[in-house]
Amino acid sequence: QVQLVESGGGLVQAGGSLRLSCAASGGTFSNYGVGWFRQAPGKEREFVAGITWRSVTTRYADSVKGRFTIARDDAKNTVYLQMNNLKPEDTATYSCARDARAWTPLVIATPSSYADWGQGTQVTVSS
Repeated sequence: QVQLVESGGGLVQAGGSLRLSCAASGGTFSNYGVGWFRQAPGKEREFVAGITWRSVTTRYADSVKGRFTIARDDAKNTVYLQMNNLKPEDTATYSCARDARAWTPLVIATPSSYADWGQGTQVTVSS
């Protein structure tokens, strides 16, 4: 079982940028897709972005397209989420997760398709 640790969250003004990192250890990482999800207080967890193994495919929620970029560095067992032009509505706890199945060619937006989750990192965007 892989362990995932997120970092890079914080407090930023609207229009600012943050880069989140998801570092994996203790298991195979490069053969699996990784997704970023977020959850705001009182709301359901929602898909933000995902990337397949070997970066074959990426996928973004409509709300973040053009502002967020997901990338992976398998040599470092790390997936990144670059977040630009942040908005107050982006405020949430962001978590990364590893796909339950290896070598999946598509990014799945459903949380139940992911088997391993990190603890999350808080992102707060002030207006």
